[in-house]
Amino acid sequence: MEIAFCLYKYFPFGGLQRDFLRIALACQARGHTPRVYTLEWRGDVPDGFEVVLVPVRALTNQRRYARFSRWLADDLVRRPVDRVVGFNKMPGLDVYFAADACFEDKARNLRNSLYRLSGRYRHFAAYERAVFGPDATTEILMISPLQKPLFQKYYATPDRRFHLLPPGIALDRRAPADAAQIRAEFRREFAPASDDLLLVQIGSGFRTKGLDRSLKAVAALPAALRGRCRLIAIGDDDPKLFRGQARALGLAERVSILRGRSDILRFLLGADLLLHPAYSENTGTVLLEAVVAGLPVLTTAVCGYAHYITDADAGRVIAEPFEQARLDRALAQMLADPQART
Repeated sequence: MEIAFCLYKYFPFGGLQRDFLRIALACQARGHTPRVYTLEWRGDVPDGFEVVLVPVRALTNQRRYARFSRWLADDLVRRPVDRVVGFNKMPGLDVYFAADACFEDKARNLRNSLYRLSGRYRHFAAYERAVFGPDATTEILMISPLQKPLFQKYYATPDRRFHLLPPGIALDRRAPADAAQIRAEFRREFAPASDDLLLVQIGSGFRTKGLDRSLKAVAALPAALRGRCRLIAIGDDDPKLFRGQARALGLAERVSILRGRSDILRFLLGADLLLHPAYSENTGTVLLEAVVAGLPVLTTAVCGYAHYITDADAGRVIAEPFEQARLDRALAQMLADPQART
């Protein structure tokens, strides 16, 4: 088949983007032809992919996305495909990969009621309903069981259209046979002293992933413990606000914020703890990547995959409603107990 894959932006280090690429490559390996519609593509284009950069502009994201959908629909009339697969919510999809949480639930519970009068709300609510509405025909690939009841609460989506997928973890995240050597080399590069504690936070969208919470928790550590800690945050986002927060908290010399990169396994093997105190997270694949690499995790219960951390006794999960003091205490306890981390 010829399959149209639709997503607003592609960049190499986003979770949704990595899921898209793995799925598209798997389809290609089975003999199907991928055609990708996107507004922006950063990085290499795999052999055999047709990437269509949709030439639309607008002052706001919602207007640009609406124009994207209209342009896409017109192009598919001119050049039909066998299936249309979306990684963002939009009309006209045969299949939707549900990487994002329920917009309507967030709009009603995390926003002022006046927000629902805005054009932004009307656009994203309509695009979500186009996928999940009871009369829609889109098949839905779910990656978080926590989200299904929310979509059904607002849209009465029939059970038969939901297909729950198991977590997908890239095989290159597993600890290799030479993991100890990789860890030793990494720590020679990033840990000046042998008893330094290296914390990592990995994921684009520093605000949503709770980097501000991580910085507060490190600043709240007892002085002796804080003096041994270094936090490395990695992701495609603007670091300016968080570097300013680190300076204000007296952590400027102990915090590094790096752009997205391809050698994440080195950080998972070389660190002592993964911090992921997200405000909102449909799944949190990095939590499972840390587990299979052997790195303990401190995260929040809002993450769809947080229950795997509890099931595997692979770290600590901060319950909702979130309290910064509980995160602070849990971080101090985990860092002070090397036997438990091991």
